[in-house]
Amino acid sequence: QVQLVESGGGLVQAGGSLRLSCAASGRTFSSYNMGWFRQAPGKEREFVGRINWNGGSTYYADAVKGRFTISRDNAKNTVFLQMNSLKPEDTAVYYCVAGLGTWSNWGQGTQVTVSS
Repeated sequence: QVQLVESGGGLVQAGGSLRLSCAASGRTFSSYNMGWFRQAPGKEREFVGRINWNGGSTYYADAVKGRFTISRDNAKNTVFLQMNSLKPEDTAVYYCVAGLGTWSNWGQGTQVTVSS
C-alpha cells in the first residue's frame, strides 16, 4: 500500500501550463506503476495517462497526447503530470493512482480549472 497526496492544482488560462505533483509514502514506491485520472463535474472519471515502475514506458489518453507528460522521480517518491496547452475541457479534479496490476491506491485529488 502507498498513500498518495497530490498538489499543484489551481486556476490557469487556456493555453497555459500547470505541473501536478503526487507524493507517495512507502518504501515500495519504485515497484508501482503510477497514473493519473481526472473527473469533470457531471462526467465519469477518465484515464489520463500512466508511467511504468522505472519510468521507461508511458501511455496517454488521446485527449491529452502531445500536451501532457508524466514523469517520476523514484528517489523522491514523486510522480509528476506536466500539462501544457491547457484547454477549458481539461478542467477537472485530477487523481494520482498507483498499482501493481490494478489501480488500487488513489489520492484525494487536486482541482484544475482552465478558464477560457
